[in-house]
Amino acid sequence: MRWSDLALSIGLLGLAVGLSPAVSFDGSRTPEGAAVSVPLSENPSSPEMNALGGATPLAPVPLSPMNLPPRPVVPGKPIEAFRSGTHALRQGRTDQAVVELEYAAEQGVPGAIWKLGRMYADGDGVAMNKARAFGYFRRLTTAYAEDSAGTPDATYVAKGFIALGHYYADGIPGSVKPDLNHAREMFEYAASYFGDAEAQYDLGRSYLLAKGSQKNPVLAAKWLRLSAEKGDARAQALLGNMLFRGEEVSRQAAWGLFWLILAKDGAGSEETWITDMYTSALARADENERTQAYKYLERWLKRR
Repeated sequence: MRWSDLALSIGLLGLAVGLSPAVSFDGSRTPEGAAVSVPLSENPSSPEMNALGGATPLAPVPLSPMNLPPRPVVPGKPIEAFRSGTHALRQGRTDQAVVELEYAAEQGVPGAIWKLGRMYADGDGVAMNKARAFGYFRRLTTAYAEDSAGTPDATYVAKGFIALGHYYADGIPGSVKPDLNHAREMFEYAASYFGDAEAQYDLGRSYLLAKGSQKNPVLAAKWLRLSAEKGDARAQALLGNMLFRGEEVSRQAAWGLFWLILAKDGAGSEETWITDMYTSALARADENERTQAYKYLERWLKRR
């Protein structure tokens, strides 16, 4: 079944930018510093002119140059606009960035569509707007869902599905109702078609933490293992904790401790929950379990 059969029709919000150069009254551009005089009559010898008597005409007053902000220049090639827009965003030139990224997005550059979605999702240089971010991610995944997983833009598309999965899982007030099944469809597509490690982690976690009939530890272990093999520390931690504790799967303490060792070494400074899991398991493991876990670790490192 084609992914487009699953697509929902939504409205996409566009960005219109209007720029108008300054012109003189007759429609022509007035050179900077030029004198501007207002004719009193088409005929200098007309009665209206003579009515001024012998008064001395006022000398023309030169105009000071106007301090206008620089006009954004959009490169002709969409990919150049994408690169220039991301550079402008890093430099804090948000208006320029939005113009260029929107131009590239309209020309179908997946990276530009993704970047605009992330900007509105995170409030990066623009006001946070989850509904607008959702629109960009939906546009990206609808247009490029069936592109080859080996293309340079595949990562953008996979991450678009993941972002939609989180929006469906949590909902967006007034825009998107929470729907765990739909969230899993997003995660599973990115996890299976694109083989994305983050999506595999999210999918496994959704099966592990679900309630009632939606909970499936076997599928959770399957997807977490795929993600863990690719180096996702969060997947390694959840899988290791499952195996070490034997929660709804057969207990394999040495394997569980092995995955927790890897997770601890790869965790970020803010992921203290991973360190806590590792510390707890290490304290409970016996000598044989520790020895075997380090043997597994040695084999892993040799393969890498």
